[in-house]
Amino acid sequence: MQVVTGEAYVKELREKRFENREDQALNEAVREIIANVRTDGDAALLKYTAQFDQVELESLVVTAEEIQAARKVVGDSFLKAIETAYGNIKAFHKEQKEKTWLTNPSEGVILGQKVTALESVGIYVPGGKAAYPSTVLMNAIPAKIAGVKKIVMTTPVGKDGQVNPYVLAAASVAGVETIYKVGGAQAIAALAYGTETVQKVVKIVGPGNAYVACAKRWVFGDVAIDMIAGPSEICIVADESAKPAYAAADLLSQAEHDEMASAICITTSDLFARALQREISEQTEQAERRAIIEQSILHNGRIVVVKSLSEAYEIVNELAPEHLQLMVDNPMEKLAYIDNAGAIFLGNYSPEALGDYVAGPNHTLPTSGTAKFSSPLGVYDFMKKSSIIHYSSSAFLAVADDIIEIAEKEGLAAHANSIEIRKGYLK
Repeated sequence: MQVVTGEAYVKELREKRFENREDQALNEAVREIIANVRTDGDAALLKYTAQFDQVELESLVVTAEEIQAARKVVGDSFLKAIETAYGNIKAFHKEQKEKTWLTNPSEGVILGQKVTALESVGIYVPGGKAAYPSTVLMNAIPAKIAGVKKIVMTTPVGKDGQVNPYVLAAASVAGVETIYKVGGAQAIAALAYGTETVQKVVKIVGPGNAYVACAKRWVFGDVAIDMIAGPSEICIVADESAKPAYAAADLLSQAEHDEMASAICITTSDLFARALQREISEQTEQAERRAIIEQSILHNGRIVVVKSLSEAYEIVNELAPEHLQLMVDNPMEKLAYIDNAGAIFLGNYSPEALGDYVAGPNHTLPTSGTAKFSSPLGVYDFMKKSSIIHYSSSAFLAVADDIIEIAEKEGLAAHANSIEIRKGYLK
């Protein structure tokens, strides 16, 4: 892995952020898929499944029998692990639920906020390079806690025409009963606009490849989305107390996701940097997904050597990483220096993989620097808020002239008149 200075890395990072990321061919392909799904419905979904997945399907719906069969296939140890994760994720997200509230700031005035769950949500669960049962839990559980009544899921099929059994088992534990055998941009289009089989939803959540992300961008506005997720990212800040073997393993845990994944370590120690390089090389040779890891490390892996931890934290806040591990002495004390990160892991025994699966906080996180202004997926993403305003006649009269004054200065005479007409009746 390449070793660079803090100044060099910041310059490289800023140049990357200014690159033109528009892919005209991708946009055109996705727009065509969306248009065809809107026009041809199920026929288009079946056509694209045959084209992209090389599978001829008779039905787009996963049956209850298929879900039960999947539970038997995965085995008791996997179900136990998923149920442990389910319990922890549910307990964490229950703390996020907001409630309707009212306040009485003055005589005759009631103000408040009504919190309502979204009517329907579609969860996209990727296939392709790996299966992600954990994604099912991270998206379905907060939606359930929020009170969403209709939760559906789409996911690609394998060459046998079946959905990955571990994904189906996770859906069963999470209580997702409606599952469609469709992936890619066509799945996003189906969720956004509906087909004969797929139910239209008001919000789409879940990660995916470039086609899925592009499709989410195009349907946004007709339907809500969670975020446009980029490739996976990890940033480790390490001092002399960190173990190179641990840090290397954690960097590779993200590099194995995708060739475009980013694995960064920022350290104050030249000695640690050299040891980390050796560990990365040795562990990569033994990795099952070695080819993916090598490309990720080559293009997006960096060891950044800085003069101080203060400089390290400045770079972190500029990077705004999806996952941040503070492998330093007294990491809890350093938390105050971090402003921008999707999830923060403290100490040598809080690896990113812990958060991916069983810790409880959501693993759907802002990427590509968007942690500067956005948050992990949560219960709040599945709820909307309405303001509540009630004034008695006397409370209304007390502010009527102020409203008229502002409305007239804005040149909105009808606004002022809506107040004047009431004043006339009340006098």
